[in-house]
Amino acid sequence: MARQYSRKASAKVGRAMKKRKAGTLRSGGSGRKVKSRKQAIAIGLSEARREGRKVPAKKSARASAKKTAKKASKKSTKKTTKKTTKKKSKKS
Repeated sequence: MARQYSRKASAKVGRAMKKRKAGTLRSGGSGRKVKSRKQAIAIGLSEARREGRKVPAKKSARASAKKTAKKASKKSTKKTTKKTTKKKSKKS
């Protein structure tokens, strides 16, 4: 079975975890110290993504891709029916 994450990606996550333990890992937006283990993993994965490593897409990106694919399949299978209008004849 193929690896889901590349070795370099898991190394990035490991580095982020070590920084979190040491208390030197900071979040990108606010610059606050990261305390959460999940947030440290997310930071490591996003760094790996930026470098172009083999990392699966984010959950939110996968969900939105699934939705757009579902919509596209619905459109292709949906039959277009035209309504025929009867012309009224004028009585003189």
